[in-house]
Amino acid sequence: MTDKSPIPVVVNGALGQMGREVIKAVSQAEDMMLVGAVDLNPEYMGQDIGEVIGIGALEVPVLNDLQSVLVLATQEKVQGVMVDFTHPNSVYENTRSAIAYGVRPVVGTTGLTDEQLRDLSEFAEKASTGTLIIPNFSIGMVLLQQAAIAAAKYFDHVEIIELHHNRKADAPSGTAIKTAQMLAELGKSFNPSQVESQETMAGVRGGMASSNIPIHSIRLPGLIAHQEVLFGAPGQLYTLRHDTSDRSCYMPGVLLSIRQVTELTSLVYGLEKIV
Repeated sequence: MTDKSPIPVVVNGALGQMGREVIKAVSQAEDMMLVGAVDLNPEYMGQDIGEVIGIGALEVPVLNDLQSVLVLATQEKVQGVMVDFTHPNSVYENTRSAIAYGVRPVVGTTGLTDEQLRDLSEFAEKASTGTLIIPNFSIGMVLLQQAAIAAAKYFDHVEIIELHHNRKADAPSGTAIKTAQMLAELGKSFNPSQVESQETMAGVRGGMASSNIPIHSIRLPGLIAHQEVLFGAPGQLYTLRHDTSDRSCYMPGVLLSIRQVTELTSLVYGLEKIV
């Protein structure tokens, strides 16, 4: 960036578990300035977000009107960024609103449909507004996906298991979908049939993703975010697994995305495209 002014950042979903981590990370980043904290929880409206999450006053109140807060991110010298960790039901409208206001979205909320992604891509392109849709901000997950692509060249059978906390609203995870899509880009169809089979219980074999790759979703308390990619061949099983033990692991990817989105003029999908 040629302008050394800090990047104005709005956090949408500020009181969620990921939102709180983003608030902490942004407030500690020297090249960023927290200008807005949006959340629909009425209990903390008007209160200082820093005091609410226990890191001391930041002089940024919790508000519930995203559009009025987006205006704050347009009043600085540098184009603002909105980080969204909200809900699948609202992420599409949130992202469109940010683009409409000229605020660059960095979206960690999953659940966007293919049609919504296409629409947002066209909208961002027309507005020349950088937009990042990131199913998973972990560098470790990027490495797992790259290892899976390498393995998929040699294995014809693969399945994906994703495990998350039981408050995750969408299934399968955006990360699992993205992983299957990356494998599908190799142009091969996986899991050739070995036997005529049928499910005696609907869905027991998981949901079918790109290139005939099953995805199995598990939701349990005690989990955060985990994924396995299992490759099988006669006499061997090759397992790739990524485990999250603390949400702070996502913050380097979030901060990188905030910095990188200011250099973009269109929509980019996936952390691997910017690391």
